[in-house]
Amino acid sequence: MSDEIYELLVYEEAKNICVASLSPAIKEKTITINGVSKAYAMTGWRIGYALGPAHIIKGMTDYQGNTTTSPNTPAQYASMEALANSRESVEMMRAEFDRRRKYIIEKINAMEHLSCSTPKGAFYVMPNVSHYYGSQYNGIMINNSLDLANYQLEEANIAVVTEAAFEAPDHIRISYSNSMENIEKGMNRLEEALSKLNP
Repeated sequence: MSDEIYELLVYEEAKNICVASLSPAIKEKTITINGVSKAYAMTGWRIGYALGPAHIIKGMTDYQGNTTTSPNTPAQYASMEALANSRESVEMMRAEFDRRRKYIIEKINAMEHLSCSTPKGAFYVMPNVSHYYGSQYNGIMINNSLDLANYQLEEANIAVVTEAAFEAPDHIRISYSNSMENIEKGMNRLEEALSKLNP
């Protein structure tokens, strides 16, 4: 199963390679999952699709037809329009995401105790926050990335997500799908809140 929901949101020299395109043998074994929520900014509309061997897709369709209702009609028509006629808008959005991505990476890597590799796709960065483990502020102890995420929410009024569920327990996830103005405010609040933590 190949999740390619971010196929159009890649940066620099990165390219999305569809797993099913690697060979006819792989194509016969691959189910490709995609949708409109990320590249077409239609999160919440819940429109996705799967491509794969006909007998598997038929089984999926039969199962789905007996367990859930279909997406609403306006969402289906909007998704068809997005897929057929929105590449220019997607490219404009991708370029704006790239600008925000570069800003956040530069800002994070300029902070004394944070480090972050540069992502090549999607709209998240994942800085390593393990330096702050064992620190505290105002009686709040930071023992892991969840503690740090909760601290940021309480102290800086910004929402970040721990990456422990994604096998990166020393990292938090910051989305750059918001406006540049809000990102700048959020990054300043993040830095200020971090500066208050003492070992």
